[in-house]
Amino acid sequence: MRVIAKKILRDFWEKYTDSEQQLKTWYKEASKANWKNPIEIKSEYAKASILKSGRVVFNICGNKYRLIADINYDRQWVFIRFIGTHNEYDKIDADKI
Repeated sequence: MRVIAKKILRDFWEKYTDSEQQLKTWYKEASKANWKNPIEIKSEYAKASILKSGRVVFNICGNKYRLIADINYDRQWVFIRFIGTHNEYDKIDADKI
């Protein structure tokens, strides 16, 4: 998968340094993945949530942070739509952000 854009993750882990290692690991795993559908993501990330819109919410650092990705399975693209604290996540509409 091609993850767009790593800079969003980098900016986040510079602010929340405890997230750096897990975000780097997630990025590496997502970049090497060849997901064809949400079921394949759930098999690798059992605690990920698949939203009505098809977006995927990944829990980072034991659910302290949330990462929302919009995934185009045909083109093998992962668009990072949001990364934030759980509190920030609670204030947004994850299907529309």
